[in-house]
Amino acid sequence: MTIFQTAIPYNPLDQRPLPGIQPDSMETWLHRDDAFAAQMQHREALLRDRRADVLALDPSAEPAAQELLDLVLYHAYPGCSDHVTRPDGQMVVIDRAQPMETLCKLVQEDICILQKRGDEHVLTGAVLCFPASWRLSEKFMRPLIDIHVPVDSYDDDIARRVQRLFDGIRPGRPLWRFNALWYDDAELHQPRSVQESRHIKDPGSAPYLRSEKQTLLRLPQTQAVVFTIHTYVLKAYSLPNIENPA
Repeated sequence: MTIFQTAIPYNPLDQRPLPGIQPDSMETWLHRDDAFAAQMQHREALLRDRRADVLALDPSAEPAAQELLDLVLYHAYPGCSDHVTRPDGQMVVIDRAQPMETLCKLVQEDICILQKRGDEHVLTGAVLCFPASWRLSEKFMRPLIDIHVPVDSYDDDIARRVQRLFDGIRPGRPLWRFNALWYDDAELHQPRSVQESRHIKDPGSAPYLRSEKQTLLRLPQTQAVVFTIHTYVLKAYSLPNIENPA
C-alpha cells in the first residue's frame, strides 16, 4: 500500500547534530495528518495479518501499557471510555486487556515502551507497524545500545548521552527529534534484519523522503519512557511541502 502525506509540519532537511533533541508539548505530542485514514487502515491490516511482527509486550510492561492507553485517550479522544469514533469514522472498542493492540488502532504513531533495567533502558513493549529498516523481534527486550546497532553514528559517547537523556525525562514534558531517510520504496512497513544492510541513498537521489517525528515522554506512575514514532513519506519531487518549519 502506497501512502503519502502532502505536507510535513517541520523541515526534515534541517541538519541537527545527534541526538538532535528539542522540547515538545503535550498538545503536539500526538499528531493527525492528511494520511490518517489510510495509515490507520494499513495499521489494522498489519495487526491482523502480521501480528507477531508488529506487536510485543512483556508482562512486566503491562501496567505501563495500561497507563499509556489512559494517557492517549485523555489527549487524543477526551471524554471517551469504552469506545471511540476515529476521525475517519471507524469505531474502536477500548479493550483494556489488550492495551497495545488498542493503541495501534487509535493513533498513527508507532509506540515503544522502555523501562529501566539496571543501568539501561530496555524495550519491553511495542506496536511497530512502520519500521524503518529494523525488526521488532530483534530489538524486543534489548537495551538501548543494542537497539541502535548497527547505526554507525551511535557510538559509546552518544550512547552515554542518550542514557543520561532518558534518565532526565520528566512527565508532562515530552522531547522530540526527527530524521530524514531516503528510500526507493514508499511502503511504510519496511522491516529489515540487522544481518541485511540497507544501501543508504544520497539526499535527493531517491524518489521518496521518509521522515520520523520521534518523541520521548515519561509516564508519571510507572516511570516508563514512551518512545513514539510518527512516520511521514513524501514524494521527493514535491519537496518542500513544509508547514511551519521548526
